[in-house]
Amino acid sequence: NGAICIQRCSPSFHGEMSFVCEDRKWQMFADACASLDVQSLFQPVHGKPGHGAKYFGADDHGNSSCQADFSCIIPEILSSPAIPGNIADIVELLKKISLLLSENVNRGKMQSYIRIANHILNSSIVFNWAFVRERNAVSILLDSVNLFAGKLLLRNGSESIQEPFISTKGYSIHKNTSGKRFDFSMEFDNTGNITGHVVIPEEELLKLPKTSKAISIAFPTLGAIIETSRLDPGFVNGMVLSVSLPEELRHILLTFEKVNKLENVKAQCVGWHSTERRWDSKACTMKSDNISSVVCICRHHHRTFKSFSILMSPATLRNAALDYITRVGLGLSIFSLVLCLIIEAVVWHHVTKTEITYMRHFCLVNIAMSLLIADVLFILAAIVHHTALNYQLCVAATFFLHFFYLALFFWMFTLGLLILYGLLFVFFKITRSVFIATASSIGYGCPLVISILTVAITEPKNGYLRSGACWLNWYETKALLAFVVPALSIIVVNVVVVVVVVVKTGRSAVGEGCKSQDLRNMIRISKNVALLTPLLGLTWGFGLATIVESRSLAFHITFALLNAFQGFFILLFGTLLDRKTREALRMNCLSSKRKCSLAK
Repeated sequence: NGAICIQRCSPSFHGEMSFVCEDRKWQMFADACASLDVQSLFQPVHGKPGHGAKYFGADDHGNSSCQADFSCIIPEILSSPAIPGNIADIVELLKKISLLLSENVNRGKMQSYIRIANHILNSSIVFNWAFVRERNAVSILLDSVNLFAGKLLLRNGSESIQEPFISTKGYSIHKNTSGKRFDFSMEFDNTGNITGHVVIPEEELLKLPKTSKAISIAFPTLGAIIETSRLDPGFVNGMVLSVSLPEELRHILLTFEKVNKLENVKAQCVGWHSTERRWDSKACTMKSDNISSVVCICRHHHRTFKSFSILMSPATLRNAALDYITRVGLGLSIFSLVLCLIIEAVVWHHVTKTEITYMRHFCLVNIAMSLLIADVLFILAAIVHHTALNYQLCVAATFFLHFFYLALFFWMFTLGLLILYGLLFVFFKITRSVFIATASSIGYGCPLVISILTVAITEPKNGYLRSGACWLNWYETKALLAFVVPALSIIVVNVVVVVVVVVKTGRSAVGEGCKSQDLRNMIRISKNVALLTPLLGLTWGFGLATIVESRSLAFHITFALLNAFQGFFILLFGTLLDRKTREALRMNCLSSKRKCSLAK
């Protein structure tokens, strides 16, 4: 019954997939036709595929216009509206064609296939892709087109087939061919055309053992469709270029004209990972970038990386003021932290005479050291990313950056615990060696465990790094939560500690004679925590806001200001505004003057 139905009925793509039969007596099979898998459209009535079998559209005598190029289904498809239900059906149709009818792909077959694909790649219906039920439909379409085009037979050594929104070109290549170039100029939308170029370098062609073929496909609207389908958070800023090459050829040169030619927009070369269905920056490195175009060197792999483009990621928003604030602020932060450590070294013996003050300054030194190393790593991570030195280096930089930023917060947490210890365990004293071991376990041990677990869980899935920066991923794996959750939790705990101190000292002032040395030290430490905790919380609160609202320049500038000046805040509130530290510095200066006078 299925075979008879396929002969007698034709597809109607108006609305959901349905069939209209040529005669009323066949209408009883309409429901059966509609329930058939799309693959059934291409099953033969007699014989096997490729042996003159009757495909969809054959008449009772076995004559078929679809045997050669399945052109009989094109009028119905092109006359149908490209609504979400139809888009999904056409994608499935193209997938089945690429799997079942990819033998002897001549020019006629390729033209029919491209005409069908062009219908759902039209720039006027991009928004309809947002409502396609199958979220991976656009990735399936890309894989299907790449598979089918890769089987294209070349006449006289070359072939070129173009529709407004998809174009295919192919050339015969061998090791004596000079560098082969594919040039595309296609309509993006009503505003005009964009261009793209694929070049196979001569040194790559020398690897060919025999004459082969190279196929390239250009999609001017596919990037916008990927964005609309919410398959990847990156903003594509050029056409998508696919290539089908012999396995011996691994590296190609691609030039993309930018759609958005704003000067402050940073471009990133990427390849589409066909198994993970996302843009991957590891596939390409940038050779040059100017206001109108980008040149990328990309690694072709026949299973994973066959399609390439450029991204304009909001996460890598570039602004002259933002860059200036970050550079100046980081410079001031590093200078402040170095000065803080020098001052602590100078006054150490004067300010660490009691157990409590020793513990306070020990925590402060480790806070300053952690942030100083994190600031230096921040600069190194930027250098590693911008020069595209090595993916492993970027992972290493991110790991240590994550570790030392966490260490900063866990040493703040240790400072908060120190306050509680001084207030609540008055008669329980711990030795310096026990404190150092306990504090180091919290300050460095906890960050180390979190950092190792984060990289161990997310890196095997290629979800550790965010696209466009040496820092934790947010969009795919939410690895950034391994920093945000501990940091914000510590801030909340330290705020509670400050409240406890206020309540405790208030009661002490009324009835307990609160002028003991230890209590005064606790109050001094609490002031440090009370000032630094909100500043750190505010800083990373704006850091989280830059992820949620990544296009807001105001959030980026505020975060850059607060983040860059954290070192200065630690110097100011942790060292310079501390009375005991200032007195120790004054004594040290007077002592130095006396020594100088005696020497003279």
